[in-house]
Amino acid sequence: MARTQKVKDPEGRMSLGAHFRELRNRLMISCLAIAALAVVGWYLYPQIFAFVNAPIVEVARERGDDEVMLRFQNITEPFAMKLRVALFSGILLSSPLWLWQAWAFLLPGLLPKEKKLALSYFFVSIPLFFAGAGLAAYTFPRLVGILLAFTPVGAANLPAATDFLSLWLYFMLAFGLAFLLPVVLVALNQIGILPAKMMRDSWRITLFGILIFSAFMTPDPSAWTMLAMAAPVFLLFWCAVGVAYFLERRKRRRGGDPKDRYAGLSPDEATPLS
Repeated sequence: MARTQKVKDPEGRMSLGAHFRELRNRLMISCLAIAALAVVGWYLYPQIFAFVNAPIVEVARERGDDEVMLRFQNITEPFAMKLRVALFSGILLSSPLWLWQAWAFLLPGLLPKEKKLALSYFFVSIPLFFAGAGLAAYTFPRLVGILLAFTPVGAANLPAATDFLSLWLYFMLAFGLAFLLPVVLVALNQIGILPAKMMRDSWRITLFGILIFSAFMTPDPSAWTMLAMAAPVFLLFWCAVGVAYFLERRKRRRGGDPKDRYAGLSPDEATPLS
């Protein structure tokens, strides 16, 4: 009996089941990458803990006492914190791979020109995210040293180790996400939703939104952490404005996009559906 062969769709279309199988495979690859790099975070835990604990040790050394230190509340908390650090390290270190898996799942549904644009934004987003996380890792110890310096002499400051580490991890994640703001703004500008002039004129609203975002994303209630995030993000906002002006000027020099479906439409004319 002859075996039936699957006919490949010349248009590249896939069935619903094929889409789910591809999604399953990409999720498995992402989970395996996170698990593998979490093992690296598990073995590097002593160095990570020493780095996080360094500002507290420095303050205790300057004060000449042991009244400033991290504390564990129970016997299971050290293991739980090590496991959390390992998992977060796996997610952070494998972020280029699982982000690429997400992009690769969506790319087949885009046009060739849209694929090039999406890939360019992807390769810009990864270094920006790590730059934000790196800045957070560099800033956090100095921020902790400033805040702990307000502890009066004779008073004890014993922050919970889990809460302190969670603050550090969320601080890095928040900085990484905040540094993606220029990518989002330039993307909106390129698809015609957000003109550069509108971005420039709404800088006050943007600053207010950045401050609100920073306040929510940094779990520490002090204003220092909020300002430490808001300042570089606001600077990146102006970089995005400059890039948007440059791209708009280059587009005007080239005579605009002849395939732009909004070109030549009057304000009272409906946008074509296709």
